[in-house]
Amino acid sequence: MPSFPLRSLDGNLLLEALDHDDRALLTPYVERREVGRGDVLFRAGDDVSHVTFPAQGCVVTLVVPLQDGKSVETATVGREGAIGGVVSHGYLPAFGQAVVQVAGPVIRIDADRLAEAKHASKAVRDLFVRYADCLLAQVLQSVACNAAHTIERRCLRWLLTLQDRLGTPDLPVTHEVLADMLGVRRAYLTGVLGRLRREGLIEIGHRRLTLPNRERAEAAACECHAAVRHHFAEVLGAVYAPGGRMVAVDASEPDRLKPPSSAAVTLRELAP
Repeated sequence: MPSFPLRSLDGNLLLEALDHDDRALLTPYVERREVGRGDVLFRAGDDVSHVTFPAQGCVVTLVVPLQDGKSVETATVGREGAIGGVVSHGYLPAFGQAVVQVAGPVIRIDADRLAEAKHASKAVRDLFVRYADCLLAQVLQSVACNAAHTIERRCLRWLLTLQDRLGTPDLPVTHEVLADMLGVRRAYLTGVLGRLRREGLIEIGHRRLTLPNRERAEAAACECHAAVRHHFAEVLGAVYAPGGRMVAVDASEPDRLKPPSSAAVTLRELAP
């Protein structure tokens, strides 16, 4: 793994997308640290005073814990995004909790410092508005997926989402973790994975699952994965490598999202 300076913004696509002047607004205030699988970055009800940016292969899942002890995944965030105080200025109680699924480095910035950078730079403000929209789209699509699609298709959707953030067919995920993400018992998930393996869609190894053929997995998954990828590309300017990994985002505001330069159309002009 590359070694980055202590205050470097490298390793997170959102931060890397900023130009030199905008990066300078944040660099003095960043803190890098390593997190391990299973670490809880914040729990429901915690005040979220920092924005956390997974970097260089680290993946964090936003989950909603239920009273019966189960938890259900609502969004998976890797080096393309951020969690905690993304929309607000921070210090608001978290609704769910953030759990590290793949260990690695994270970049933390005090929510107040990020708010100041948004105020000082339209580019920073716009980038985070667009990312917040993409994160919300992922949450909403996850809700729809959990309600409407079979466990097999949901399972493939989650594995493809993880692969987008890691860029490798070998995914470091255990049966226990995947069962938690999908809100089912491990015994039930074992049968699901067995069916997917017999169809040649996954391979099962020690503490990992493999997608041997991404095209087949995409065809067998529900439409939710493709819908979210498309929204990231349209709204955030996400760029994907041939293997599916997201490799860049665009900090400049896409032309299609800008208001028309011509004079606004009035209601009179629209009247028949």
